[in-house]
Amino acid sequence: MGRMGVLDRFERGVENVMQNAFARTFKSGVKPVELAAAVKRECDARAAVVDRGRTVAPNEYGIALSPTDMETVEQWGLDALSHEIVESLRTHAERQRYSFVGAVDVAFDVDDTLATGRYAVVSRTTRGPVAPATTSNPSSRYPLLDIDGTRYYLTGDATVIGRGSESDIVVDDTGVSRRHVRLEVTAHGTILTDLGSTNGTFVEDQKVSEATLLDGNAVTIGRTTMMYWDAIDGDEDDE
Repeated sequence: MGRMGVLDRFERGVENVMQNAFARTFKSGVKPVELAAAVKRECDARAAVVDRGRTVAPNEYGIALSPTDMETVEQWGLDALSHEIVESLRTHAERQRYSFVGAVDVAFDVDDTLATGRYAVVSRTTRGPVAPATTSNPSSRYPLLDIDGTRYYLTGDATVIGRGSESDIVVDDTGVSRRHVRLEVTAHGTILTDLGSTNGTFVEDQKVSEATLLDGNAVTIGRTTMMYWDAIDGDEDDE
């Protein structure tokens, strides 16, 4: 992707990105807590009220670092730092009553034009097949899936659940196939299809190859039980 890879992937273009970027200088280079704070500031600046009682915040963030700071961050551990910032952001979104329409992600890239201690943060809202559900926005026009206490909105037309990293929702269960089951949201309800899994898919303890899910259905794959709820009418008052 080159040195500006992350920034180039954001649709607003490099000029707008740098104009809107949060930049601050540190003599000793960047600090993790400052990067997390900058991501939260970007989140607040770009959060948008889309309808009554619902504010959508960007779910994808790119952090551009100087070559020196990138080396430092790689020593901290890119994945670990990204995870920490994502968790910090999700907590912030709960407090601010923001919702997301796709998975929350933080990516790092090198920008040779940045001096040590300076960084740029950009963001975008990308609708994915699933979005993390927060306790502050339980009512939604999207169907809801609860897997071991983690809730996801089914924001796309189709969502694949399985053990493999290529699945939209990854379930850590050896009894689950890599691509185990697909949920397709249609005008006539959410249709579940087993994708030829090894151990099968069960709805309310009945083995199925395909089924239209009902509100409150329990779906079992491997040793994992998922709870499904229908979407709520968007005109309904959330308050």
